[in-house]
Amino acid sequence: MELVCPIDQLCSDQIAALLRPPSPPLVQEYFEQLISKRRCQGIKVKQNGEFGKGVFAETDFEEEKLIFKDQMLVGTQHPSNKIDCLVCSYCFKFIGSIEQQIGRRLYLKTLGMGTSHNGCESNSSDEDEDDHFGHNHHSSQNGASSSTIPLPTTAVESLMNGELALPYSNKFPLPSIVSCPGRCEEAFYCSKSCAEADWESFHCLLCTGERSESCSRKALLKFIQHANETNDIFLLAAKAISFTILRYRKFKASHLSEQEKTASIILGTDPSLLLEAWKPISIGHKRRWWDCISLPDDIDVSYEATFRGQIRELAFTSLQLLKEAIFDKECEPLFSLEIYGHIIGMFELNNLDLVVASPVEDYFLYIDDLPHPEKKEAEKITQPYLDALGEDYSICCQGTAFFPLQSCMNHSCCPNAKAFKREEDRDGQATIITLRPICKGEEVTISYIDEDLSFEERQALLADYGFRLQEAIGGVQSCMDG
Repeated sequence: MELVCPIDQLCSDQIAALLRPPSPPLVQEYFEQLISKRRCQGIKVKQNGEFGKGVFAETDFEEEKLIFKDQMLVGTQHPSNKIDCLVCSYCFKFIGSIEQQIGRRLYLKTLGMGTSHNGCESNSSDEDEDDHFGHNHHSSQNGASSSTIPLPTTAVESLMNGELALPYSNKFPLPSIVSCPGRCEEAFYCSKSCAEADWESFHCLLCTGERSESCSRKALLKFIQHANETNDIFLLAAKAISFTILRYRKFKASHLSEQEKTASIILGTDPSLLLEAWKPISIGHKRRWWDCISLPDDIDVSYEATFRGQIRELAFTSLQLLKEAIFDKECEPLFSLEIYGHIIGMFELNNLDLVVASPVEDYFLYIDDLPHPEKKEAEKITQPYLDALGEDYSICCQGTAFFPLQSCMNHSCCPNAKAFKREEDRDGQATIITLRPICKGEEVTISYIDEDLSFEERQALLADYGFRLQEAIGGVQSCMDG
């Protein structure tokens, strides 16, 4: 029996309005304002009938130069990665100190909560991490052992509570830890401004602390647990809905303030304000999640309908938990399965790996590069901690995010740019770098997949994005809308 979401029928007209693609002038205005606000000079988002939106150069760019940095609209750190990396929940910078980063990891490791992989390897819905989000990581060449050697509890505690300062750690200062305004134990920040921005944008509804503004903290915990156990893309969807609800409330409060001056007060939902609050989400290309998700290799095509039905059921379960936790009657259409499926589908089609390099790696490499006398003296203290960490002594922050400007970039099997983190890029912003010189007026493209794969392999992978490859003159392939 097919699951039925009552809100889909009750709010069908409002849902249709929310899912209706915004007009080209509205889209153009949105991106011009966004580019201006973020000071992304040298680029422009343009629209055409063949490929939809695209990013174009408004000036000449030299090879290996920064084109733009893009702040995420919503993003989340993978739940398992939170064990290994303590970062700001809003901008994703590493926080605390080198000692706290190492001590915390070792402490959680003793509780059996350590990671099971090395370095910065992760599964991306777009492509492998080095090519797509370009984290430039080092191999473990500084003496980290392949097997870990446990440390006494007192040694680990001395790092966590600040009693022990590792040699030269002052060369790698990190922002102090700021607690969540809602007093939960899940979110931490690099500054008061990041804590306030996250609270006002998303977190006040998704906080599990005593000051949470959610309808039910118990239900919220169940939602988070379900997302952690199934797919953390649900956490992104929850952020998108919370973001829209909070924008709607802010717009309505401002509107009511104006209406009071004329003694005219609107009661109930104002559809125009909900559409305005939804605008940043409306811009992203969407399909329902269960329609666009890739069929796993181990699922026979004859079972495809069953698989997609199970995905729809999974989304429905998640939605019911979220609805119980943060439901707002005035924003009821946002809790329809149709809207939820399209939000998740937007992330499935447009998300990018969120990666931030760990300062712990830089620290141990610095020790390894010291002149011999200083290195020998420092390693008397640092080597036991490095041995305790083992091969995975340094793990970067990993997650997934939606970036408004980056999501407009089209694919090319011969791209002229790539998402690549430079040494100085130490937060969660997407960083787009040129692969070759780009001329003014030229479209800026990236590869969604590994462009070294065969034509048939690329054809299959790009089908998930609604593309088909077409043989071009000279053997070059171009992407065409499916």
